[in-house]
Amino acid sequence: MSKIRLQAINSALNRKVSAYSAISNKASEYFGINVFDKFKMQEYLSNEAYQSVTDAIKSGVAIDRKMANQVAAGMKAWASERGASHYTHWFHPLNGATAEKHDAFFEFSDTGTAIDRFRGEMLVQQEPDASSFPSGGIRNTFEARGYSAWDPTSPAFIIDSTLCIPTIFVSYTGEALDYKTPLLKALNILDQSATEVCKYFNRDTEKVIATLGWEQEYFLIDEALFYARPDLHLTGRTLLGHASARDQQLEDHYFGAIPQRVSNFMKDFEFEALKLGIPVKTRHNEVAPGQFECAPVFEEANLAVDHNMLLMSLMEKIAMKHHFRVLLHEKPYKGVNGSGKHNNWSLMDDKGKNLLSPGNSPKSNLQFLTFFINTIKAVNEHADLLRASIVSSGNEHRLGASEAPPAIMSIFVGSKLSSVLEDLEKKVSEKKMTPDEKTELKLDIIKIPEILLDNTDRNRTSPFAFTGNRFEFRAVGSSANCAAPMIALNTAVAKQLIDFKAEVDNLIEKDVKKDEAIFRVLRKYITESKKILFEGNGYSEEWKKEAEKRGLSNIPDVTEALKAFLSNKSKKLFSETKVLSERELVARYEIKLEYYFKKIQIEARVLGDLAKNHIIPVAFSYQNRLIENAKGLKEIVNQNDFLASAHTQIETIKEISNHVNLIDNMVNKMIDARKDANNKNTIEEKVFAYSKNVKPFLEKIRYHVDKLELIVDDELWSLPKYREMLFTR
Repeated sequence: MSKIRLQAINSALNRKVSAYSAISNKASEYFGINVFDKFKMQEYLSNEAYQSVTDAIKSGVAIDRKMANQVAAGMKAWASERGASHYTHWFHPLNGATAEKHDAFFEFSDTGTAIDRFRGEMLVQQEPDASSFPSGGIRNTFEARGYSAWDPTSPAFIIDSTLCIPTIFVSYTGEALDYKTPLLKALNILDQSATEVCKYFNRDTEKVIATLGWEQEYFLIDEALFYARPDLHLTGRTLLGHASARDQQLEDHYFGAIPQRVSNFMKDFEFEALKLGIPVKTRHNEVAPGQFECAPVFEEANLAVDHNMLLMSLMEKIAMKHHFRVLLHEKPYKGVNGSGKHNNWSLMDDKGKNLLSPGNSPKSNLQFLTFFINTIKAVNEHADLLRASIVSSGNEHRLGASEAPPAIMSIFVGSKLSSVLEDLEKKVSEKKMTPDEKTELKLDIIKIPEILLDNTDRNRTSPFAFTGNRFEFRAVGSSANCAAPMIALNTAVAKQLIDFKAEVDNLIEKDVKKDEAIFRVLRKYITESKKILFEGNGYSEEWKKEAEKRGLSNIPDVTEALKAFLSNKSKKLFSETKVLSERELVARYEIKLEYYFKKIQIEARVLGDLAKNHIIPVAFSYQNRLIENAKGLKEIVNQNDFLASAHTQIETIKEISNHVNLIDNMVNKMIDARKDANNKNTIEEKVFAYSKNVKPFLEKIRYHVDKLELIVDDELWSLPKYREMLFTR
């Protein structure tokens, strides 16, 4: 075992278990203490200022400058008492991370006296440099100006000594350069359309919100092992490494006892998360060794997205204190389960009723069916867009494997609900319903709650599954910003509800009773969308064939899947709802393409470096040992017996030469292919060249490197192996 690798492993084994301590064992006593929530606002703001903020949250009314000054003063007073000395606008640029620029409260007054100040204009709007953020051609490099603007629906919070203010981020011309801006627009149009539909059932409904509960999967690795693997450090995944003799095949890790050191890390990051108002509730071991999961209580979707981005950053920070590194890549290790981020989505009205949960009356269950079927219709209509919203270079390694939802979009609702939909499709006629038909329908739909009671199992092979009172979008990748799929889903459902109401109102104008009109339209939607409903194994070859017969698309390739952003259907959807302009949509497409080929570019560079400077020299070293061994044998054994005595050494020397020559040859070809790809003129040409000409070399080179790992003396192999990295303790 090499000295570098031995030092890394010894360092990992000798880590002391960090002691966990908190100010209280009761989460309720410290939950949200670092958040400027409505309770803090009531304490630090005047009644007028507090009402101004709550009005902005409820109805989007702008806060005038006078009120903004009052809010800023109250926010600063609270933050200063909590030890904050700086403030920042915190936003989600299109690079997939979060961004912040810290400014001190410290200023000079007109008389030159040093003072602490935080004015309304500092709270409401700033002009961070936008030149280095991805824009997809919306702005030129020399056009540095961008605007960040306060989002009052997501409360400010304190990290370390900085007051963080969630904001949107737009260009000088007002176009979105972030995830939050279109997400807020999507949630707003969904609120409007869903509220209008709710009025069919309850005229007092004034607001509908989308809720989101994410499940964050991740791997942990000791920091010493992490830094001994340049591929993990630079790309987030292992570009080489032979499978461990034992990994997840015994199925003994999932829901197993959490290792003590990992448990201490979990307790620490949960403590910090709860202080920031992130309602983390669940923790457990996941399927693969070294893999874990945490999940919160569901929240309003915009806030949930902010909390997930904040949590990922927090996890990485706390992990360092425990001498861990968090791996959020969708597939850090080949051959074991990758990581996802299931997005549990539902709708809730202003009375607190879950619109995807049936009630105890025909009326409430008809409302449930309305939103349930419209969601199915929306997913069926915009399946390609939903797929495009979750694909990435990392998720490409995971989707379609026997561990994650396939690249065919389908919906699982369970056999009992499928039967309900089939019956509804058959029973509702285009003609006027008889009293008996109405009675029969009401009797059927009142049984829905008891049907769901025994039918809440999940189909883990389905990318979009109904799980009792919500839909679970399972295909989202672990490193993703939840806003991307939430923008697509909420916009699609909003547009669908708008179309639904138009069709129902049209029938009502023709003297069709309201309930009957609703049933007729729902029946039509069931017929139009039933091809996307699937109860079986989404991993099977049979499903691929069946899906093709149904006319469902199967697009595992990222570059092909992303083209859905440019389809006429997607352009129409986003333009009609005013969530994204065509220019903003094209920009997002180009940014995703650019990130895709740059990820491959980095991985190719890293693998080439590892092969040339780590693997081949180590292989030569071991080969030289074998050559010296063979020479020694030749000196002490009879010439006629030499070939038999040194057979293993000679064959191993040849095998090493074969693998080394192939690796060296393919690395050189990969470098040439990369240079050629870099010289392409357009992003599309570069992506195609990297995807078709560079990317295939990654697996081909890896194959021979992994073979060498099994041959070369363990003492010489410098990189930590899977058997050492996977089993976190």
